[in-house]
Amino acid sequence: MDLAVWRAFVTVCRVGSLSAAAAELNHTQSAVSRQIAGLERQLGVPLVERHARGVRPTPAGEVFRRHALATLNEADRAVRAVRDVRDGVCDRPLVIGATPSLAAGIVPEAVRVLLKQAGSIRWSLLPGLSAQLHSRVIAGDLDIAVVTDAPPGLAVDPRVDRRFLGLDEMVVVLPAGRPLAGHGPVRIQDLADQTWVEDNDGSAALLRQHAARAGISARIDLTAADLPGKLALVATGHAIALIPGVLTSALRADVTTVGLLDPPTRGIYTITPRRNAHPCAASLHDRLAAVFASARPAQAAHQPDGTGTEGSRGFRTGTQ
Repeated sequence: MDLAVWRAFVTVCRVGSLSAAAAELNHTQSAVSRQIAGLERQLGVPLVERHARGVRPTPAGEVFRRHALATLNEADRAVRAVRDVRDGVCDRPLVIGATPSLAAGIVPEAVRVLLKQAGSIRWSLLPGLSAQLHSRVIAGDLDIAVVTDAPPGLAVDPRVDRRFLGLDEMVVVLPAGRPLAGHGPVRIQDLADQTWVEDNDGSAALLRQHAARAGISARIDLTAADLPGKLALVATGHAIALIPGVLTSALRADVTTVGLLDPPTRGIYTITPRRNAHPCAASLHDRLAAVFASARPAQAAHQPDGTGTEGSRGFRTGTQ
């Protein structure tokens, strides 16, 4: 597939108009229309639909838009990297991966501290789920990934070094103004009649396990595509949700949190490739550990049981 066509499609989705996209891309409207039609023929499904104010992606188009945008961003980074080599700029960029909650919380702050101490470093941040990030570290796409051992857990892989950052306690997020807001911690039994929303299998598994230990079941009646969608359903009163405690400081203003008694926890780790490690990866781990300890001191003070022994350089090498 032609990346120029992908770029045209992503632009149409962003501006919501074929004519506006054509003007931005310096194409004719008919040319952009032909590009979209050709892409739809290749994929065998309509990608955009017309409405009163222009066009918008279909459900299939929205799925393709997210993947296309990630691919285009990667392509742009590749072009910049080649041009840097051509122009004699040899500084190696630091490519960081993180789960959505960590990308919204401790990772940006840790990078800020790293840049303040180490000076100018070219870097980028790519979100993903832990298993996806692990695969990208193996593939050489990421220099360091910040992941969790939430179900189904982290793979044991001799090609990566894993270092523990701390334990994160999960909390319940509620619409602002709910009676429970500002109180707690509460028992999960007190929430037995609530509707829950989840956006990934790992978080849902933690919720179900915690509820089962208390002898109840959690009604996960709603599913969100991602973390922002999950919080939007909570903010509008449709459900409550389980979220990582480390995300608390980065929440939108129309939701609040309440703690749970004996809350479910997840371990947070960094993983790096054992070969060709980025020179800044170890420093970033130290900054991440400091930021996490500052945000969640009680959780960062100890390590989970049964995660193996420490290998060389303090990396985790055992099973989970």
